[in-house]
Amino acid sequence: MNEDLPKVALELWRADALVLFDWLQDVDLNAVPISHPAQKQALMDLLTRLEETNATGASHDEIEAAKAEVSRDMCW
Repeated sequence: MNEDLPKVALELWRADALVLFDWLQDVDLNAVPISHPAQKQALMDLLTRLEETNATGASHDEIEAAKAEVSRDMCW
């Protein structure tokens, strides 16, 4: 990625970060419906950024608790 490109700061709840990190590690990105290759690359970039956080050290129990927390108040 070009380091000269503008950046965006994004804050996530830790539970969301854990859920996304866990999913991105396991998902087959070739099976995810995309309309442009940049979408797949953006997901890989997100995984790379999440790997730079403390999400990588999360236990199975922490990930399961994060999934429960994120899905608890789903209104759809």
